[in-house]
Amino acid sequence: MNEIVVIDYGVGNLLSVKRGLEYCGAKAIITSKPEDIINATKIILPGVGAFKNAMQSLESLGLVKAIQEVANRKINLLGICLGMQLLLDESDEFGLTKGLGLIPGRVVAIPPKNNEGMTNKIPHIGWSELINPEEKHWNEGILKTVETGDSYYFIHSYMALTNNNKYTIAYCLYGSEKIPAVIQRDRIIGCQFHPEKSGEVGLKILREFCES
Repeated sequence: MNEIVVIDYGVGNLLSVKRGLEYCGAKAIITSKPEDIINATKIILPGVGAFKNAMQSLESLGLVKAIQEVANRKINLLGICLGMQLLLDESDEFGLTKGLGLIPGRVVAIPPKNNEGMTNKIPHIGWSELINPEEKHWNEGILKTVETGDSYYFIHSYMALTNNNKYTIAYCLYGSEKIPAVIQRDRIIGCQFHPEKSGEVGLKILREFCES
């Protein structure tokens, strides 16, 4: 059975992730021990809440260096929602805070108004369709089973902007705002949406991660 280490640092919805992994035939090992992370072959970093608090929690548990070490060893790592944002260099949320620095970029607030001057309701809550940027390929990797029209559940007020478009492999539209929905650098992947809360289409993505 596939064993997936799920990092417990006090800000993640662990039960739904655990259930989703078990549904996909994997064994979820929920831990806050650095040694468990260092010895893992696949890791999920979940998260809900504020970037600054999350990084403080990871630091206090001694998990930052452990996560960076396994990422540098090309271990499969999936960040979900806030966990995705933590993969970037820094965030503006509640003051500038340094992130894990695994994917170049910065986390910024979703603009309160779109380009047409219309108000964006914040936070972005609900179901949004994944859109394939030009010249990206979904025929392999975590999105290879995603079909046109598949929608996923989002709930967030900030978005993860990568420094290079090549790291953004899917986005969604919120009004006229393009929000990065899936980012990837090597084997480090982030999903802004919650695959574990997105029904069968979300479980397909979890299954691809488990079997990758």
